[in-house]
Amino acid sequence: MPAKTLPQVTFHTRVRVAAGIEANPFAWKDLTTDDIFAGRRIILVAVPGAFTPACSNSHLPGYERDFVKYRELGVDAVYCTAVNDAFVMFQWAKSLKVDQVQMLPDGNADFAAKMGMCVRRDAQGMGDRSWRYSLYADDGKIMALFSEPGFKDNPDGVPVSISSSENMLRFLTN
Repeated sequence: MPAKTLPQVTFHTRVRVAAGIEANPFAWKDLTTDDIFAGRRIILVAVPGAFTPACSNSHLPGYERDFVKYRELGVDAVYCTAVNDAFVMFQWAKSLKVDQVQMLPDGNADFAAKMGMCVRRDAQGMGDRSWRYSLYADDGKIMALFSEPGFKDNPDGVPVSISSSENMLRFLTN
């Protein structure tokens, strides 16, 4: 069976422009799925939300910790996506001292929805959110998907087990 291709969306990101005395040295830069994944080997970590406990305490930090190992295994980049805007994703990465894993804001939940991984978290006041998962893609094709069990709207919580960096490393080294 052929690998599933990642859905086409536009991610609204912010990038640093000339570092000068400007009050805001960032500009908007739209990136498409192809801009990020085409011709590259990418790990994508999807989390329910920036600054949430499991995402901040273990999920994202595990991928940051193992970034060098991924590069040694031929991975071109590691991205983290959440249904948060570029400003929130930037501040979250900064607060955790994440500088290797790149933030990929999905503020409108377009990617999460097209992946079939969007859930309602309105019982917690969070609206639409991504389910917790990680994937390995080669040239925009999903080669492995590690989705946490119990996919449903309004879960009590979504622990990190299957989508952990340790499981991704096991997959890539076997």
